[in-house]
Amino acid sequence: MYAVIKTGGKQYKVAPGSLLAVAKLSGEAGDSVAFENVILVGGDEGTTVGSPLVAGATVAAEIVGQKRTAKILVFKKRRRQNSKRSRGHRQDQTVIRITEILTDGKKPAVRKAKAEAPATEAAPEAQAAKPKRAAAKTTESVEAAAAKPPRSPRKKAATETSDEAEKAKPAKKPRAKAAKTDKE
Repeated sequence: MYAVIKTGGKQYKVAPGSLLAVAKLSGEAGDSVAFENVILVGGDEGTTVGSPLVAGATVAAEIVGQKRTAKILVFKKRRRQNSKRSRGHRQDQTVIRITEILTDGKKPAVRKAKAEAPATEAAPEAQAAKPKRAAAKTTESVEAAAAKPPRSPRKKAATETSDEAEKAKPAKKPRAKAAKTDKE
């Protein structure tokens, strides 16, 4: 069985189990989506063409992931005007896997990717396991920090690198003398 669906302003021929990259759809990997804009349904019984849509037909799919297309460069130039513009563009896409093609008004089972309830239940346990930090520092540590001027990381890095560089430098070779010419 196959069908032709319309999504994102384009038409796609799909069959159960096929992978397809369509214009971006909201949802995460594992979510299911239903396409109700079915233009044509074909199979062993024959082909049904909608006018404009097939009544009662639905295509169910599962979101595999979100991705972006390769970058295209848009370059515009106006000759003899010293005017050029270069822009890049990447289109967002959703990769889907067709799970089933339904006819006669049947609705697909809608499911979400991940249950969020266990994640929220685990969060209070994780928070209880962490020890709470002291709200304020002691006055001694605050005074000690204020007494010392902060060291600049640049100065430290500069002194270390200059010392290391002098140690690691090889001895310079004497410069070659220029040969005298016999024009005198």
